Amino acid sequence: MQQGNRIWNPERECADREQMQKLQSEQLTRMIQRMYDHVPFYRDKLKEAGIEPGDIRCVEQLKTLPFTTKADLRDNYPFGLFTVPQGDVVRIHASSGTTGKPTVVGYTQQDIDTWAEVVARSLAMAGIHRGDTIQVAYGYGPFTGGLGLHYGAEKIGATVIPISSGNTRKQLQFMTDFEATVLACTPSYAAHLGESILKEGIETKKIKLHTGVFGAEPWTDEMRREIEKLLRIKAYDIYGLSEVIGPGVSMECDCQCGNHVFEDHFVPEVIHPDTLEVLPDGEIGELVFTTISKEAMPLLRYRTRDLTRLCRKKCDCGRTLVRMEKCLGRTDDMLIIRGVNVFPSQIESVLLDMSETTPHYQLIVRRENNLDTLEVKVEIDELNWSDSIRELEAIRGRVHHNIRSMLGISATIKLVEPNSIQRSEGKAQRILDYR
Repeated sequence: MQQGNRIWNPERECADREQMQKLQSEQLTRMIQRMYDHVPFYRDKLKEAGIEPGDIRCVEQLKTLPFTTKADLRDNYPFGLFTVPQGDVVRIHASSGTTGKPTVVGYTQQDIDTWAEVVARSLAMAGIHRGDTIQVAYGYGPFTGGLGLHYGAEKIGATVIPISSGNTRKQLQFMTDFEATVLACTPSYAAHLGESILKEGIETKKIKLHTGVFGAEPWTDEMRREIEKLLRIKAYDIYGLSEVIGPGVSMECDCQCGNHVFEDHFVPEVIHPDTLEVLPDGEIGELVFTTISKEAMPLLRYRTRDLTRLCRKKCDCGRTLVRMEKCLGRTDDMLIIRGVNVFPSQIESVLLDMSETTPHYQLIVRRENNLDTLEVKVEIDELNWSDSIRELEAIRGRVHHNIRSMLGISATIKLVEPNSIQRSEGKAQRILDYR
């Protein structure tokens, strides 16, 4: 690792485009052959598309290959997409299943080593190194967040506090007693910890944090600024998903102008979510990944449902890796209210631009008399909570105006007391859709 410019693996992270495409093509060719030989699902998919393994020779041909969806993973539950014998699988993770079956992911030892490598690269981008103490407040267990950050932190030689998620009082005790310098958790939980520090009256000098590594849910730059103010840190976005490997698929560098994708392992595309057409760089669409180096469970053109855009210009940090913009949201989180597309991140942006409100809110959607209605439950900051109906009505009016200006539709605004919206120890539940 080059400590000065925070590049952990310069050979890969600063490779020119020709070198990267050559590596990607070689790995893609081998992956397609393994899938065809060992996974009936992919063999049938490729045959249906009229493709033999030998037909694929370069990464530019990726757009001709079939997609994989989360439904495909559930249909092949639990091990139907594994390309290695069960004896070669050293780890199984699973994401929570909203339809009864979780999404299962397997890892060989080489996969675990790759995962630790990309997380180490990610942490190095944020200036984290041997001598730091990282409080990992992502969940441990089947969820990939906790162990993903844990292995990467150990690889760079940092000290790890494996506290997992929840138990805020214990989090604050460990943070101060063990002098944590880095916090890793969801952004909504980071905001909650920051508020809890103020509420508990913990002295600033007892908090040694300087960096935050936050992910697992969409968050805005307004939320970033709020967290940085609360915790007095620099906050970085880390991106990943269990199906692809876990955290460490991409990460922000110091320039914070998009997340660098580790494309020697994960090849990104952006497609139109309806036509499935590959979109040019700079256009917003659905993010798709092909995992060209995974052994146990590689995925071909996996549709993430996350919305972003790509940029291939060389970054000022020196890396040539393609960058993905911070995710706007998910196609399955998008609400359509009276014909208008609404994302929670848009509401969050409005509220965090206002000094009277906190980063905690909920969107409640109902259908009344065949019309969709949107209620935004907004939590007021303690300094601005008042018994004066006139003052609260003035705040409500400003929130209503700003949301209408952003979305182009009216919403019912309900102001609630400080700390009345339930805090999440993992991913925040922003939407309650009763339609």
